[in-house]
Amino acid sequence: MTAEIICVGTELLLGDILNTNAQFLSRELAELGISVMHQHVIGDNPARLKELVLQAKSRSDLLVFSGGLGPTEDDLTKETVAEAFGDTLAFDEGEWQKIIDFFARTNRRPTPNNRKQAMCPTVGHKLINDHGTAPGAWFEDADGHCAALMPGVPREMKAMWAEQVRPILLKRQNCTIHSRTLRVLGGESAIASKVAPLFEAANPTAAIYCKTGECEIRVTARETTEQAAEAACNARIAEFKEILGAAAYDVDVPALEYTVVRALREHGLHAAAAESCTGGMIAERLTNVPGSSEVFGYGFVTYAEAAKQKLLGVDAAVIEKYNVVSGPVAAAMAFGAARESGAELAVGITGLAGPGGALPGKPVGTVYLAGADTRTDTGYLMRLTLGGYQDRQIIRTRAALYALDMLRRMALGLDVPDSMRFTPETADRDLDI
Repeated sequence: MTAEIICVGTELLLGDILNTNAQFLSRELAELGISVMHQHVIGDNPARLKELVLQAKSRSDLLVFSGGLGPTEDDLTKETVAEAFGDTLAFDEGEWQKIIDFFARTNRRPTPNNRKQAMCPTVGHKLINDHGTAPGAWFEDADGHCAALMPGVPREMKAMWAEQVRPILLKRQNCTIHSRTLRVLGGESAIASKVAPLFEAANPTAAIYCKTGECEIRVTARETTEQAAEAACNARIAEFKEILGAAAYDVDVPALEYTVVRALREHGLHAAAAESCTGGMIAERLTNVPGSSEVFGYGFVTYAEAAKQKLLGVDAAVIEKYNVVSGPVAAAMAFGAARESGAELAVGITGLAGPGGALPGKPVGTVYLAGADTRTDTGYLMRLTLGGYQDRQIIRTRAALYALDMLRRMALGLDVPDSMRFTPETADRDLDI
């Protein structure tokens, strides 16, 4: 089955509203094994909308709409699509009563123009909206082309999709769909080049989505039973993991910090963070995870040199000798955070996030990240070169991501790639890199 997404609203064309509906619908349709051929954004203009509907209908099996179901005169999506599909609309008393009741719950009364929202297909059928005033609509012609019309409000649209439209499409697909998402650290091109053959398979399918410093690989299987689809997904994910190694850090988690918190909890460990250039981003991400208080109790934001000395015990002579942006200072911060918090693991991070502040041999984007493992009295140091991104926020976000990954690897006993090992005794003389 092929599909086109049509988002209706002049406010979308003007950029006043971010079109998140198209992104949501594209991913949902892909999960169902439905190929999205085109996405459209069109204003509230009946003539242009009719032209687009006829074009899309001539080349695709399914048209999925969001928006244009409101009560105003320019909300004509339902009327336009009904005409294109040879359908008519009739007033639905039950829907009108639901609209009256909806307004009554907030001590309001509907206006006469709300009555147009109660107009429903006579050949097709309405799509129930339990989260707003506008019912959706399903149209279908004799050739099997169909259209699903949903509200533009994301909350209402997502609910109608899940409760009304998705079940219809699942039944038509005559199969069960199961998806899982593998999260992988690294850039899209580097990851894709390693696992390219796995993206060519027809079932399960795999698609990669790039994010800052990492990617998602969404694996979707179509089988006759849920158990078979789940097994097929798991088998394909295992293939990805075998190739990508420890960079593939988890499945079906919102973000890396969730994996870190779980790893700490499962191994009975505690972590701390000493941050300079990231300004608390590591601590913020960890504390966003429910239950993180069990494993994370201390976060030090030591932006000033005096704070590094007072709170973490960083020797002023080390700062004087190597500069505050240096390996020895990051190492002292990490072990200082571990010592002051009593945590088994800690990270220390200092760097130049820019746009100014470059030093000789240390351009903007230079970041030193150290990890301290008090169980073995071992440290890890990385010098990150992130200046190619030329964006303060991206540099800080990527630096925090590296720090979280270092915590994960230390907790799990994994190698920390591109790092050098040290001990606290050698930190102030061997880490000037």
